[in-house]
Amino acid sequence: GLTLTLKVGLLPWLMLRMIRKLDVRWDVEGLINIPTTMLIGIVLVVFSFNLAFPIAQLANTVTRATLGIAMASVMLSFLMMITRRKAIPQVIGFLSMENGLLFAATSATYGMPMVVELGIALDVLVGVLILGVFFFQIREQFDSLDLKHLEKLKEGE
Repeated sequence: GLTLTLKVGLLPWLMLRMIRKLDVRWDVEGLINIPTTMLIGIVLVVFSFNLAFPIAQLANTVTRATLGIAMASVMLSFLMMITRRKAIPQVIGFLSMENGLLFAATSATYGMPMVVELGIALDVLVGVLILGVFFFQIREQFDSLDLKHLEKLKEGE
């Protein structure tokens, strides 16, 4: 309950507030083109379901198919984090990956105890706040959230 409230209410509000403060424009700028990204995504989904199939055969409940869905969600989130050039979409990919992991844990264990749920909620909230501080620092130093500027800094060494 608390994790759902945090992820559906508070985190999107914090992200939207951060985006407005940073005056970030929405553009989909990836490191590789969109058709290639889509093909890689399809391959990752097929790979995830094939990887989860032997494990799902051992389960005898409704949650048989959910492990494949959760693994596909994690893989697609990794893809989003890897193929995006801006910092904000990478953080959204990170949060999506965390949602996939939470979905896998919840479906595999028939729910989670309240203590674990509170721990996850606190970890995610602290992580988003720290990433917000990083966003402001990156924006202040480079006047942009484009990661090309950080790569130039790395090449300058």
